[in-house]
Amino acid sequence: MNRRNSSSVTDFILMGLTDSAEAKLVLSGLFLLIYLITVLGNAGMILIIHLDPQLHTPMYFFLTHLSFLDLSYSSVITPKTLQNLLTSTKSISFLGCFLQMNLFTVLGSTECFLLSSMAYDRYVAICNPLHYPVIMSTQLCCALVTGSYMFGFIDSTVNAVCMSRLHFCNSNVIQHFFCDTSPVLVLSCSDTYEVEITIFAFAGSTLVLSLITISGSYVSILFTILKINSTAGKRKAFSTCASHLLGVTIFYSTMIFTYLKPKMSYSLGRDQVASVFYTIVIPMLNPLIYSLRNKEVKHAALRVLQKKAGHRQLK
Repeated sequence: MNRRNSSSVTDFILMGLTDSAEAKLVLSGLFLLIYLITVLGNAGMILIIHLDPQLHTPMYFFLTHLSFLDLSYSSVITPKTLQNLLTSTKSISFLGCFLQMNLFTVLGSTECFLLSSMAYDRYVAICNPLHYPVIMSTQLCCALVTGSYMFGFIDSTVNAVCMSRLHFCNSNVIQHFFCDTSPVLVLSCSDTYEVEITIFAFAGSTLVLSLITISGSYVSILFTILKINSTAGKRKAFSTCASHLLGVTIFYSTMIFTYLKPKMSYSLGRDQVASVFYTIVIPMLNPLIYSLRNKEVKHAALRVLQKKAGHRQLK
């Protein structure tokens, strides 16, 4: 790679979250527990939706991919973070660092557009319920999911091309627990202004476009709900999108706080807390939010368990 030839840095040192041995032990135990819940929750969600025919609907089709994305980008970050907390090895190769950064970018960007697709699905379900089966066809759902992955890949490619133009010849110490764009940019001995503007523009466009779609969908949903006469009808309509709205609020609030600002306003402690939340905690929360607040998922889980128990008794 040309990038290697123009840089004297061959690996990076991830400083992590703390130097305290006691704090590392506590954090490693906490992060391991969260990661196990994340894996079990998201993999369980995918399995339940796959096994229960009653959940083979557009909303749960999107939710399957959301669980896959959460499971994937948590796995890109958490295992390496646990290794750094539990061992004295803090280094990550030059290639490994950029691979982690760009995998996280493609997964995070894809999730933004997938959440937009889910918001559109809720809009159609509440505002056009009679035409829902026709509008949200299998072809459209597949096109929305494919488009989400394509836009995520484009965003990641732009990020990779921009970062490949930089030289790293001085410090290789990353003041963070994973290879994120902002702390890596700080280390470059090149002029990062154009790169920073380009990355900021694409990241901002991803967040803004997806937020416009989500906001537009929920404004229409709100007006539709307000027109419903019965309190029970309003409650039922709101319950169909409450889980998604909560997940969107948590995800976007941390992403905007972290990324929609210039490099000069980067704050180590503040950004690390936000990063822990959206890289480690949110992937665990999403399956809990969508399952605990959703009777269909609970009933589906019970049906799957009962079916498994019935098969065992027959054997």
